[in-house]
Amino acid sequence: MVEVFLGREALRDGLSRHELRRWYRSVFRGVYVPKNATLSLADRAFGAWLTTNRTGVIGGVAASALHGAEWVDHHEMIEVLVQEKRRQSGLIVRMDRLAEDEIDRWGELPITNPARTAFDMGRHLNRSTAMARLDALLRAKHFDVCDVESLLRRYGAVRGARQLRDLLPLVDAGSASPKESWLRLLLIDGGLPVPQTQIPILDGDFPTAFLDMGWRKIKLAVEYDGDQHRTDRRQYVKDLRRLPLLASLGWEVIRVIAEDRPAEILARVREAFEGRGGLEIDEMAPFSRTFAA
Repeated sequence: MVEVFLGREALRDGLSRHELRRWYRSVFRGVYVPKNATLSLADRAFGAWLTTNRTGVIGGVAASALHGAEWVDHHEMIEVLVQEKRRQSGLIVRMDRLAEDEIDRWGELPITNPARTAFDMGRHLNRSTAMARLDALLRAKHFDVCDVESLLRRYGAVRGARQLRDLLPLVDAGSASPKESWLRLLLIDGGLPVPQTQIPILDGDFPTAFLDMGWRKIKLAVEYDGDQHRTDRRQYVKDLRRLPLLASLGWEVIRVIAEDRPAEILARVREAFEGRGGLEIDEMAPFSRTFAA
């Protein structure tokens, strides 16, 4: 971990102001690091804690990353919960109420526990981003949805509570990327039944492949082809070779790429769903409340 410290404490311990200016740079108010240091998200979270005079608690997406959630860029803004709000560049500062039983420790750094982290992300982030972050947190470190619901009861009608209540039943650790979470939410909001994730395709008693999401009863799968399918030749070849196997077992796979428009995705999936004998779906709008046209 990079050396991260409060300037006033270093001056008190004997560092001169000249040395502080020459060899270190400020990252947050009163917080310094070596000039050429490359900071990790954990380094920046530690600095954010220091700038609150060690009274704040790291929360939100940064806390989820420290709990092990993937897909968090190390430049992500740090969210910190404090008693006295002072705006500061590079930080999301919140004065939300916080109980002692909602705090964990990452080393000496106080961070919100998984349930409280989910409680905050599900309220403060936009709907699709919140879904992806909740899925990633559950995948990394299991949290009990009942614990999050108890926080909703504890704090009542707080901002974003309705969105959080809507998303909690949909959280799924089987989503292996933010785009898979996005796609799953698109299908649900488009009127389709909640799809199962990571569907195993068995060769005898052993799984030979896993499908991103779909409906096992009608053997319809939907998969998101991300950048790894374009840049990882081995993965690309593996995916192509399993398609004949899936077809021989009666599966239809709809592949989605970044360039596909939400309305087009919904139309393709709906047509396949109904064509394979799925329950008839009410007429779907060309876009949903989550994904505008």
